[in-house]
Amino acid sequence: MNIENVIETKNLNTYFGDHHILKDLNTQIPRNAVTALIGPSGCGKSTFLRTLNRMNDLIPIFRKEGDILLDGKDIYSKKTDIVELRKRVGMVFQKANPFPKSIYDNVAYGLRIHGETDENKIDKIVEKSLKAAALWDEIEDKIHESALGLSGGQQQRLCIARTIAVSPEIILMDEPCSALDPISTTKIEDLIHKLKDKYTIIIVTHNMQQATRVSKYTSFFLNGEIIENNKTSKLFVDPENKKTEDYITGRFG
Repeated sequence: MNIENVIETKNLNTYFGDHHILKDLNTQIPRNAVTALIGPSGCGKSTFLRTLNRMNDLIPIFRKEGDILLDGKDIYSKKTDIVELRKRVGMVFQKANPFPKSIYDNVAYGLRIHGETDENKIDKIVEKSLKAAALWDEIEDKIHESALGLSGGQQQRLCIARTIAVSPEIILMDEPCSALDPISTTKIEDLIHKLKDKYTIIIVTHNMQQATRVSKYTSFFLNGEIIENNKTSKLFVDPENKKTEDYITGRFG
């Protein structure tokens, strides 16, 4: 079966000042699948994630070499519209970050930023996005109350609803469950399973059991390099690299 890749990196190197973070990354991200990024803290997973929607550009000492292609086009080209890129490549952060607005206005925010003025259309997309994020049934009668009154797990699902409201192709998730209790974590994982048919999802996780539960592919990062990239079922059961085996069996990291 021919796997279609949505993202490809070629000889990608990134730096923060003199600090060399990612080193000669050549990798592909398959479309409409969940790819997990695993590896010890400080190995470059989050830096890699943030290169994919150019979030690192916000850090003055960041620079990069090599290419990142989205549907075959270089996202660091001068022709790239960064606002449009971040619409196509949405991000859910480690800590839920709802705006100090109503639940409704949180989800509608991106639509209005991108120029949508039809309130009926906004109403429909807000409801559809909250349903897609498995939150609607819990908050339907509180939609105009502050999002800050939601639980941590609900806030994270709201951030996912806010992300999908603008119809991205790719959703980046940077340890989305690390601050959540087991029940909320299960709800987020169930949600990832539901979303994976419609979106390409890339998730950074320190929880290797989570990687095995939610992802089809896994990339193992170590010291800024991808040591191994394979189907999750293969990488965790029969890794090709001794370093991968040492990490997933707890010998280091």
